[in-house]
Amino acid sequence: MLEKAKGLAVDALFMDLEDAVAPLAKQEARENIIAALTGGGYGDKILSVRVNDWTSQWTYADVIAVIDGAGVFLDCIMLPKAQSAEQVIALDLLITQLELANHLQPGAIGIEVQIENALGLVNVNAIAASSPRLETIIFGPADFMASINMKSLVVGEQPPGYDVGDAYHHILMSILMAARANGKLAIDGPYLAIKDPEGLRRVASRSAALGLDGKWVLHPDQVDVVNEVFSPLQSDYDHAELILDAYDYYTSAAGGSRGAVMLGNEMIDEASRKMALVIAAKGKAAGLVRTTAFEVPA
Repeated sequence: MLEKAKGLAVDALFMDLEDAVAPLAKQEARENIIAALTGGGYGDKILSVRVNDWTSQWTYADVIAVIDGAGVFLDCIMLPKAQSAEQVIALDLLITQLELANHLQPGAIGIEVQIENALGLVNVNAIAASSPRLETIIFGPADFMASINMKSLVVGEQPPGYDVGDAYHHILMSILMAARANGKLAIDGPYLAIKDPEGLRRVASRSAALGLDGKWVLHPDQVDVVNEVFSPLQSDYDHAELILDAYDYYTSAAGGSRGAVMLGNEMIDEASRKMALVIAAKGKAAGLVRTTAFEVPA
């Protein structure tokens, strides 16, 4: 799987030392991950290692082994089941010591956290502000559902009997607000029904519509669906670029130094520009090429 992941059209990969690894296999898994990281071949993908959470006996040894063995190739350490700012601070201090010991650039290794229980969600704002290393906040739906006794066995799906809205809306919005308030990325967790692409599309569309930055996939067959859902339509990308061009022109001296103007039947202003910047950035990240051009009025 580590070898196959090299060719996937994804932005980031994480290698797991936590739930996917049996207790007796932790040491072997560390060695396999170090070999994979030092072996390279992952291009410009962001590479993270998910260590065990601080309530386990393995966390410190996971972090030490991975950074000592392959720290120069590592982008982030992922902390699962984050419950408090203090847990992130403790990880930050350990990483700092290991960077110094291994002559790595201070601050080079980032931190990603997973929110997977009620206490983590209650403390998500403090967690988001806890460390300059923190880059990403991730929703972990399976453990979260278990932690609050949600009546469902299908990870990411609405619990039976809940017919008044989206059972995950508050969770996702809380994570998103904490992330945005602190300049972090917000990522939705996995959808475990890997043979149900339409279910994945429905669930991914929910988090994409809210403004989250991406979603985990567990199987190569899920990659195309998630990439499609989180990428803007060509028409939206073109429209965003037209708004940016038009706003730049009309706010210039040549365009009359106006703050609000009409683009077709639509009024655009500074708020429109900010919204267009988001869509344009996502379109460029997805590799879209604009098919329209702004024409200066005669």
